[in-house]
Amino acid sequence: MTKPAHASAAEVRTVVHLVRHGEVHNPDRILYGRLPEFHLSDLGHEMAELVASALADHDITHVISSPLERARETAAPIAAAHDLEVELDDQALEAVNAFEGRAVAGGKGIFRDPRLWALMVNPMRPSWGEPYADLAARMQASVDAARDLARGHEAVIVSHQAPIWMLRLAIEGRRFVHDPRRRECTLASLTSLTYRGDELESLAYSEPAAALLPLAHSGAGA
Repeated sequence: MTKPAHASAAEVRTVVHLVRHGEVHNPDRILYGRLPEFHLSDLGHEMAELVASALADHDITHVISSPLERARETAAPIAAAHDLEVELDDQALEAVNAFEGRAVAGGKGIFRDPRLWALMVNPMRPSWGEPYADLAARMQASVDAARDLARGHEAVIVSHQAPIWMLRLAIEGRRFVHDPRRRECTLASLTSLTYRGDELESLAYSEPAAALLPLAHSGAGA
């Protein structure tokens, strides 16, 4: 008997794109973390449109976002391009950080305040916030759920630099301890995970908003 032409579940190709949000309006250079009311800047909205254009011809069936404003605003044009609603996922939230709400850039760094030094005793965990391993695990859970929803198609998760980068380190078997300045996860970047069934086949990275990155303000945030 001839086998059916359709692929088995183990052979189905699914792609989950992890998108870091665009630039945030943050003139006071606050480490905003999970704080509300930090929205995309005008440049950030341009970045979001570029990501949406880069994904316009893809077979996107689900657009998922961290509940924070900057992520939802980045997800909106992606969802609109595919006539989809943005779905929210707490697993894709920014990392917990004890320095949240502080102006940590421009000479006002946390290293100048002795009251905060106790939070920096163990950068390997890190002692100032959510453990790196926990961050990677919950981001993987978000990816697994998105993959199951979009089986045989593509899904987008709009999240934040730390969750995306910790997951990538875990996938690539690298140590979590790292220099944040060396993360390959720029504003509005794409980290694309391709699965065959439930097995990760490849990881690709791209920067649809690369031309706008030199215009972005450096400083706190994520």
